[in-house]
Amino acid sequence: MSRKKSLLKLFSLSLSLLALFFIGQYLFFKKPLFLSKRTLDFSSASKKIVLLDNEAVFYVSTRAQNVESFLQEQKIKVENHDEIFPEKNTALYSGMHIRINHSIPFEIKVDGKTIKNQSSTKTVSGILEENGVVLGRLDIVSKPLYSRFAFEDKIVVTRINVEEKIVEEDINYKTITKEDRKLGWREEKTEQAGKKGIREIKYKITYKDNKEISRVILEKNITKEPINAILVKGTYMKLGGAKKGQGTWYSFKGGLFAASTTIPRGGFAKVTNTANGKSVIVEINDYGPQGKGRIIDLDKVAFTKIASLGAGVIGVKVEQVLN
Repeated sequence: MSRKKSLLKLFSLSLSLLALFFIGQYLFFKKPLFLSKRTLDFSSASKKIVLLDNEAVFYVSTRAQNVESFLQEQKIKVENHDEIFPEKNTALYSGMHIRINHSIPFEIKVDGKTIKNQSSTKTVSGILEENGVVLGRLDIVSKPLYSRFAFEDKIVVTRINVEEKIVEEDINYKTITKEDRKLGWREEKTEQAGKKGIREIKYKITYKDNKEISRVILEKNITKEPINAILVKGTYMKLGGAKKGQGTWYSFKGGLFAASTTIPRGGFAKVTNTANGKSVIVEINDYGPQGKGRIIDLDKVAFTKIASLGAGVIGVKVEQVLN
C-alpha cells in the first residue's frame, strides 16, 4: 500500500516538472517549443475570374492581386464614361465577377439643339434622364424609351404642347337699304351707323416643336351683338318723254354706260326692255348707234341687266332722266 502511494507521488511530481518546463519555454522563447504557426500568402496564386464586358462573358485565369492590376494585365482600357464594378482597388479572389459597361457615343435632338456625348447607360430613357431631358405627357420620342441603345444611335424628341386659347373676333354688321320716294334717285343718307359686334372663340391649339399644327374650335360665344347700318336711298326720278325703238350692245368701258344720238354725254337714261319690263339706268358716254330704228347702244354690262347677250337686238323704251 505504501509502495502504491509512492508511485502516485512520483507521477504527480513528474507532471509538475513537465508543466514547469513548458512554462519556462514559453516565457523565455515567447513561443511553444513543439508548435509553430506559418502564415500562408495566397494573393499571388492563380485565380479564376468571370469578366462581363458589355454583352460578352469571358472566363480568365489571372495572378493579379486587385481589379486595377487585372485590367492592366489583360490590357483592358477603361474610359472616364465607362462603368466598372467592383472598384479598381478591390482585391481579387477566385470565382469573382468583374463587370465593365463601356460607354458609347450618342446624339439627342431636342428643343432645337443637338446633344452629343457618351454614356454607359443602355436604355433610351436612361440616356434622356442622364442628360436632363424631361419628357412631357404628349412628347414623342423616335425610339421606344426602354429599348436598348445602339452605337452612335440618334434620339429625336418632338415636343407636343396643347393649349386652350380664347380669341376675340369681329362680327360684321349688315347694311339695310330703305327707299324714300321723296329723295332724288341719286341721293342717299345714313339713318343709322353700323357697329361691329364681338365674338369670343375658344380654340384648342396643338403645337409641334413650338409650331402650330392644328387649331380646333371648342366653342363660340357672342359677347357683343352687331348693330346694322340703315341706308336710305332716294327713288324719285323725273323722266322726260319716252322713245321706243331698238337697243343693241357693244363692249366699251364695262359698266352701266350707253351711246345715244338724242341724249347728250354726261346725261342719264332709263332703258326698259319692252319684252320683259326690266329696266336699267345708264350714263351716256358716247354717240350712237347707227342704223334704222336703233335708238340706244348699251354697254355689254348694262345690256345683261335687262336681256341676254344672245338676243343681240331688243325692243326698248328710252326715257331721259331730268333730275
